Amino acid sequence: MTPKVRVRFAPSPTGPLHMGGVRTAFFNYLFAKQHGGDFILRIEDTDSKRFVKGAEDYIMDALAWCGIRFDEGIREGGKYGPYRQSERKDIYLKYAMQLVENKHAYYAFDTPDELEEMRKRLEDEKSSVRQYNALTRGYMKNAYTLPESDVKARVEAGEAYVIRFAMPENEVVTMHDMIRGEISVNTNDLDDKVIFKSADGLPTYHLANIVDDHLMDISHVIRGEEWLPSLPLHVLLYRAFGWTDTMPEFAHLPLLLKPDGKGKLSKRDGDRLGFPVFPLAWTDPETGEKSSGYRESGYLPEAFVNMLALLGWSPGTEQEIFSTDELIQAFDMENISKAGAKFSADKAKWFNQQYLKVCEDGKLAEMFKPILLQNNIEINDDYLIKVIPHIKERIVLLTDFWEQAAFFFKTPVEYNQASLNKHWKADTTQTLLNLAERLNNIPENEFTAHHTEEVAKEFITQNNLGMGKVFNPLRLVLTGTGGGPHLFDIVELIGKSETILRIKQVRGL
Repeated sequence: MTPKVRVRFAPSPTGPLHMGGVRTAFFNYLFAKQHGGDFILRIEDTDSKRFVKGAEDYIMDALAWCGIRFDEGIREGGKYGPYRQSERKDIYLKYAMQLVENKHAYYAFDTPDELEEMRKRLEDEKSSVRQYNALTRGYMKNAYTLPESDVKARVEAGEAYVIRFAMPENEVVTMHDMIRGEISVNTNDLDDKVIFKSADGLPTYHLANIVDDHLMDISHVIRGEEWLPSLPLHVLLYRAFGWTDTMPEFAHLPLLLKPDGKGKLSKRDGDRLGFPVFPLAWTDPETGEKSSGYRESGYLPEAFVNMLALLGWSPGTEQEIFSTDELIQAFDMENISKAGAKFSADKAKWFNQQYLKVCEDGKLAEMFKPILLQNNIEINDDYLIKVIPHIKERIVLLTDFWEQAAFFFKTPVEYNQASLNKHWKADTTQTLLNLAERLNNIPENEFTAHHTEEVAKEFITQNNLGMGKVFNPLRLVLTGTGGGPHLFDIVELIGKSETILRIKQVRGL
């Protein structure tokens, strides 16, 4: 019987969740749902020095906004908990000691100064090996160089120590990655990683990660490419514990690259080029520095994750717009690229625009209401629903709404100077006032886009005027911007009295 698919997303609460992390979570989610499996959130907070207040809640809130749901986790619970590593502290020492007893790990008592001295000595000697491993451990203060009784006495006396994994000497480790295929590494190129620290009684990422994945029955580890160098150690840890039969399959996702393709996408790139790299806005609790988020920048979560899904993965067709259910059906690990995926801010906006175009008017109305309230506009649901079809194809981000639709709710008090200079002539004011008289004669129940346009065109013909001579300045006085949807749709929506009022305001121009 094939084991149940169980995957996990295991971020560290060291700051806000980068969009690359969201993509990793989303790929795990798609894989789990496609195979009828479970998706787990585990918070890996063993690095207490880098812990950032508020980051854990941010991670969970950000993923919830993206529509990424977990079957098990801190908020969801589950039989494999606790799901926060700091609450599993008592578990790890047992496994670290198991490795020590089986000679797969050892105590080391080197101070930071002694470690620095080792690195400097190896550098001065121009040694090809400049790390703590099978070739250098014999010169350091550890269980290989100290008598067993001395090691025991130091531990019992409470002397600070770490437990290091004993990397085998000159062994080729061959591994399989679902994306990259077979990978081979010689252990001489690897160091004896620290897996446990007595100072805080916590394991490092490597030990905690392996133990938790084993105890939680994780079947597949889908994570970022930056963890690929750790794969040999993790495979050797599974072997050292005797867990090779239940070792998960591994897949390392390609990096998200800067827009120019040169290097990993970072917050600095977003700051420099004017786009967010975090799903939600974030304020650094230490410095107060604010970072923008996709939600606050006006993106729909569905568009955001659709965009992320196509960074490094291809459906093998020309289709680009996918619902989450469609992505679950189409997702295939074999179609994930090994090469990094170049991010495009323009493409991200394009995805959002496509989603806004087909978004239900009622749903958009609910999203726009807070913007109206911010601008002190009393909300009329029926009127708002009528406005939306005229502006939804003109907006790229939700934050464009007020710029594109303000004149539907508020009489302009300023006019675009460039449009004034271009379209306002000496006789324009009187022409528009004469048009206002014609429009004022139309009964309220006939003040429609079609009828008002007919009356305006008849007025133009009778006075031997050009369309542009009337319609361009009319649009300017109605909108203040010289832009907007069909002119007489605006006239119908704002109504007779408001149309006449706005035209009569031209006396001051």
